[in-house]
Amino acid sequence: MSAGESLDHQLVGSLYRDHRAWLLTWLRKNLHCPQRAEDLSQDTFLRLLNKQQLPALREPRALLTTIARGLLVDHFRRSALERNYLDELAQQPPAEQPDVEEQALLLEALREIDRLLGTLSSKARAAFLYNRLDGLGHAEIANRLGVSVPRVRQYLAQGLRQCYVALYGEPR
Repeated sequence: MSAGESLDHQLVGSLYRDHRAWLLTWLRKNLHCPQRAEDLSQDTFLRLLNKQQLPALREPRALLTTIARGLLVDHFRRSALERNYLDELAQQPPAEQPDVEEQALLLEALREIDRLLGTLSSKARAAFLYNRLDGLGHAEIANRLGVSVPRVRQYLAQGLRQCYVALYGEPR
């Protein structure tokens, strides 16, 4: 560990001691679930520890809030994805519904696909979702996004690659 990393870890430790209770209160107000608030509080400080270099901190609570807000958005997006999946599953005949273990595996795969699609540009993600969820063709997607049809094909390939990575890992 370099001297700079040691100082950053000391700074995060200081932030944790000085602001953890405040952050936890803020998260509880936004979540109404003390356990999830605790998890997101820990994840916030973990993100700080994993940063290559910490910025100069004039307003530490603003930084903590920004990180925690991003984690909240991810949490709510995942929750909505899970709810939608479970709602769709409930509409299937009981004989066609996967068992509980398979449901958990499918939900985990959906979360990973969602995470990886989130790394795409907004246009690539929109093109992929227009095609796969709404059934739109390449020309209609190109028109909606204001791009060429070949660009739509590139976007779709990017989305498919991310789904492949989510399900099978990086290609060799």
